[in-house]
Amino acid sequence: MEIPDALVGARVALRHRVGERDGRPLFTDAVGELAADGPRAVVVRTRRGPVRVERAAVVAVRAVPPAAPRRAPLAAVARLEGLCADAWPAQVERPLGAWRLRAASGYTGRANAALALGSPGVPVPAALDALRGFAREHGVAPRVHVPVGSPWDGAVAAAGWVLDVGHARGAEVSVLVAPVAEAPPGPAIELPAHPSPDWWRLAVGGPPTPAQRQVLAGAPDTAFGALRDRDGALLGQVRATVVADHVHVSTLAVVPAARRRGHATALLAAAGAWGASRGARWAVLQVALQNDGARALYDRLGYVEHHRYRYLVPPAEWS
Repeated sequence: MEIPDALVGARVALRHRVGERDGRPLFTDAVGELAADGPRAVVVRTRRGPVRVERAAVVAVRAVPPAAPRRAPLAAVARLEGLCADAWPAQVERPLGAWRLRAASGYTGRANAALALGSPGVPVPAALDALRGFAREHGVAPRVHVPVGSPWDGAVAAAGWVLDVGHARGAEVSVLVAPVAEAPPGPAIELPAHPSPDWWRLAVGGPPTPAQRQVLAGAPDTAFGALRDRDGALLGQVRATVVADHVHVSTLAVVPAARRRGHATALLAAAGAWGASRGARWAVLQVALQNDGARALYDRLGYVEHHRYRYLVPPAEWS
């Protein structure tokens, strides 16, 4: 049947033929976001993964309402947050029960916030006092990184801490995941174990500070992806770090003159394939909710939200 163009990008229920039994056709349904796959096929991005269907096999398709979001189990959120923290190492880290107090001279929110993944081992007000002392000791602002909807999100907010609305890159962050598969990188993409000087220039504007070097190059099993033109000039970059069964993807950037040519997609694919070759099954990345352009790209590439986190800070009169 003819599939209306208006349904591409929408959430649909698509019925299609999958074979015959006793001379009678068999049908099944796929529910998810509809994407075109050339003139002869479509893909339905279901919760269990993409389903490719030949257009000739489609017998019915209709738009359906958006799915109700499913919250990841707290244990899964804590594990994934821990892996992301391992991939983004601070200069200083101190445990406080199941909290990780972190500081890195103010470079990035993640490396300068207490990651709250369980009980701090003391009452929350006492834990927050300890965090303020740690922050003063290391010259950073007191900040807590809490998974949205977790008990510690509610407990820290109940202690009077508020959303860090002044955070430059956004106080609320979506953690996205996607499956990865081994594939050879594009011929122009390098994945060395050490960043080049021009990689650092694009990432941080010049030679790295000690904090920047620790956060970006301090984790083991890290690759510094670089996409270059024929003359060797750097067009784009990505950072990939394998942590357990995930590859943490970060520091994706393309120079302004080379944007809208598919380079970001190629870099993400190369990072995922590199991780898969080292045992990763999933890619994970963190993107601010206010970054609509990046979120749209990741959505097109099949990334789905696992959970969200946010930064909480003391009210101004307490700082």
